Amino acid sequence: MKKIAIVTGATSGFGKSIAYKLSENGYDLIITGRRSERLQDISNDLSSKFNTKVLSLCFDVRDSAAVTKAFESIPSEWKNWTVLVNNAGLALGRESLEMGNLEDWNQMIDTNVKGLLYVTKAAVHVMKENGGGTIINIGSIAGKECYPGGNVYSASKFAVDSLTRSMRIDFLPYNIRVGQIAPGAANTEFSIVRFKGDQEKSESVYKGFIPLSADDIAEAAWFMVSRPAHVCISDILIMPTAQATATIFNKQG
Repeated sequence: MKKIAIVTGATSGFGKSIAYKLSENGYDLIITGRRSERLQDISNDLSSKFNTKVLSLCFDVRDSAAVTKAFESIPSEWKNWTVLVNNAGLALGRESLEMGNLEDWNQMIDTNVKGLLYVTKAAVHVMKENGGGTIINIGSIAGKECYPGGNVYSASKFAVDSLTRSMRIDFLPYNIRVGQIAPGAANTEFSIVRFKGDQEKSESVYKGFIPLSADDIAEAAWFMVSRPAHVCISDILIMPTAQATATIFNKQG
């Protein structure tokens, strides 16, 4: 029986690359996202390239009822997953707190924190019953240190950092490894979403240095998953060589 992994937010960026890396290494996949066409395209591509079986679940992690319904719909033959990657997340805006947009705040908190909780609660019972597994939460350098305009996004990722530690304690009796990957500057759809489609602002973030790619994060995720069962990688802070902190870069030109 092939191993099964769940990856949330698998339609782009880190989630998509992690799905491909797991597929390449022999996992069948349950992928989730809000964009059904992208899920289908990725499913078809993974099946073609790696002969991977893929189950696509289209829902928004912010909707607790939708999360519950989606997991209840999973056929019994798929209920032996050993890996969960909580990747779904986003940043919106860079305003100072007093200028913040309430809708943006709610979306970040509901996705980055509550969505992670909803999915983990729905998924962990199978891992407990199956004797263990690995949970990877995608955090951020913003969950390690604050920076101007980061406020609510940073708070949500500090929460991911804290929840990762708490989950490690709570799930320890069940042989479930829990760890976090906290990336620095990475050139995905992140900035396009953050600046709400403003291409110029998005591109300016990565000028003058080589940022991380989604594949860099996928390599780190695979390293965590592929360690021997007695090894738990609890936390990886991964940065571009040109980035020292959330705000200090060596930019050329």
